[in-house]
Amino acid sequence: MAEYLLAIDQGTTSSRAVLFNLQGQLLASASETLEQHFPKNGWVEHKPEDLWGSVLRCCQQVLAKQQITAAQVKALGITNQRETTLVWHKSTGKTLYPAIVWQDRRTNDYCEQLRTPEFVELISSKTGLLLDPYFSASKIRWILDNVPGAQQQAARGELAFGTVDSFLLWQLTAGKVHRTDATNASRTLLFNIHNQQWDPELLEVFDIPASMLPEVMDSAAYFGETEAALFGQPIVIGGMAGDQQAALIGQACFEPGMAKSTYGTGCFLMLNTGEKPLKSANKLLTTIAYRLDGKVTYAIEGSIFMAGATMQWIVEGLKLLRNAGESETMVQHVSHDHGVFLVPSFTGLGAPYWDANARGAILGLTRDTGIDKIVAAALQSVGYQTKDLQKAMEKDGLRPTVLRVDGGMVSNNWVLAFLADILGAIVERPDNTETTALGAAYLAGLHCGVFSSTAELAKLWHCERRFEPTISASERQQLYAKWQHAVAQVRLPSNDLT
Repeated sequence: MAEYLLAIDQGTTSSRAVLFNLQGQLLASASETLEQHFPKNGWVEHKPEDLWGSVLRCCQQVLAKQQITAAQVKALGITNQRETTLVWHKSTGKTLYPAIVWQDRRTNDYCEQLRTPEFVELISSKTGLLLDPYFSASKIRWILDNVPGAQQQAARGELAFGTVDSFLLWQLTAGKVHRTDATNASRTLLFNIHNQQWDPELLEVFDIPASMLPEVMDSAAYFGETEAALFGQPIVIGGMAGDQQAALIGQACFEPGMAKSTYGTGCFLMLNTGEKPLKSANKLLTTIAYRLDGKVTYAIEGSIFMAGATMQWIVEGLKLLRNAGESETMVQHVSHDHGVFLVPSFTGLGAPYWDANARGAILGLTRDTGIDKIVAAALQSVGYQTKDLQKAMEKDGLRPTVLRVDGGMVSNNWVLAFLADILGAIVERPDNTETTALGAAYLAGLHCGVFSSTAELAKLWHCERRFEPTISASERQQLYAKWQHAVAQVRLPSNDLT
């Protein structure tokens, strides 16, 4: 009887279940679009029941599609949108409030109240992160402050906090297990990435009881078993990692200096730095790439809030396209230097700016501007923002000369050709671009003995197409200078459009 690995990939705009064979080849998948809710300017939420319901249905559908029983699944891995925050009652599993999504900026004022040079340095030294609404701690604080009775319930040990991985694990195990892995813990602002412990000093500052927090595990470990009733019999849950770390694993970036960039809802460029955490002087994040057999591998990461979400806005907000797939054909004839720039700072700017007050703009419009140039500018904004991250890494003494890419946007050859040009670097697209789900499956496979080591996983990676730069260094510099000028316009205090 054939055996398989199952991966849950719970993202910001969709939930997926992906089935792999024991050689890491994708066999089948099921997905559901996930609705986001925007109750106020800068607020982004999910309904918890949508998160769980969509994941459960996708898993059941992919098993049914391939006519596979739970007995044939060696192990299950979970990967998830990071930082998104849920708080629920331990006794019932019922959440106190909708999931506050990583993009949400409602706690900006609270973060500013805490901001002193000393506290910013304390956070950086312990967590590798910045004081920003992006991360989970201030979101937990908001829920405890704004849901009546929540702080008292938390103090009595009645509440549990989790990022999406922990919440799904709780649901899958019918409330028996409250765990996370080191990669997800490292995105909360509460986890010391050096001693691998929840940090009492940071918990005290944010006034968050330690009893709310999940147990932190290796990324490949025994996380429990699914409730038998869900799939017919229990399935071992053997892997867990935040989506960007899972993509790094799926891209087999196991050696220091190797880098991947994922173009999903946002864009996340992550570079493996090995056994030592390197501190950025340019507002990049130091994070945990993965933890295996108790050994930590670190990474430097740059986070961009709007990548595929920009194209979603082009399609659903402006209705310039019926779907994002139409964009490649539309822009084929558009030159790089067409004069229009779209700065997609709809929820502020991420790395290396970390400007929560910036707002989006389209600049350089003329009477001659058509839909094609606006769409091209939207696609190019992803490349330009990646260039921002590359420049920050260069200043830190790190420069990936080869970038492995994945995510929904990388099927667009025009985008990757421009990315190679603006970076002046080789861009490699793997034959399997479902690298986030693949990373979760790899972790589950490592736990249950399907794979023996990361070296074995590295041999499974194959390049489908390489994109090399075709423009001169001077052309690249001129384009990037114009982008920097456009970014400067949306950051001017006088341009506050809120």
